Amino acid sequence: MTTVGATISGEPLRFCLTHNTETVSVLAREFLVTPADAGKATLDPSPETVAAQGDSADGPAQETVEKSPRPMRADARRNYDKILATARIVFTERGTDSSLDEIAKRAGVGPGTLYRHFPTREALVDALMQDWTDRVAADADAAIATGLPAREMLLGWFEHFIDHITLHRGAASKICAAMDDPASPMYRKCRVMSDANRRVIDHLDEDGELRPGVDAANVMRLVSGVASVADTSHAELDVRPMLEVVVDGIVRT
Repeated sequence: MTTVGATISGEPLRFCLTHNTETVSVLAREFLVTPADAGKATLDPSPETVAAQGDSADGPAQETVEKSPRPMRADARRNYDKILATARIVFTERGTDSSLDEIAKRAGVGPGTLYRHFPTREALVDALMQDWTDRVAADADAAIATGLPAREMLLGWFEHFIDHITLHRGAASKICAAMDDPASPMYRKCRVMSDANRRVIDHLDEDGELRPGVDAANVMRLVSGVASVADTSHAELDVRPMLEVVVDGIVRT
């Protein structure tokens, strides 16, 4: 019996060759392949994993060594950027429920390329949210720096927040759904936005300008709900009266 180290489709394999069949160990799984299949095995390390091969006759293959993900190739980065730029346009035009196949077509890539970079719609929205979260965090710091009274500070902060998350139609409802869902690709971005809101709320609370027991997470849920209503309405809603209800409920009078 001979042991050979190789990979098929980017997965590290260890072959135990006999005269009839070969038992292939792929990580913790076993598959039965033919000798012809074994002959097609080639060294093809994935970006995430590189197999340290030991294919001499003196001993078995070395164990798989985990590596950090490699940077994207130049062509992969170009495709990634084209998909994001196109998605930003299409989502602005038609909302975040737009066809992903249309985004791929307009970006000049195949659907498979899009799904390799963004396996789900939420993953694509999450990538687009990066600059949103950066701006939201900056706006929170800017709101605190104004030194305005609580009511004015909160109304300005909440209006800017809603402007950001309603930039692409349909995004606000996805953000609301992801806010309490750790399994969502958008959850970490939602945490960044929640932390930004908490900084503003905590700042005012420490100054004694809020009612006792105000919870920053619940305030974020209320404001995100206002954003979802505005985002899904067929009318051009003025969000300020709705935000005033929220603010007047938490500011000390």
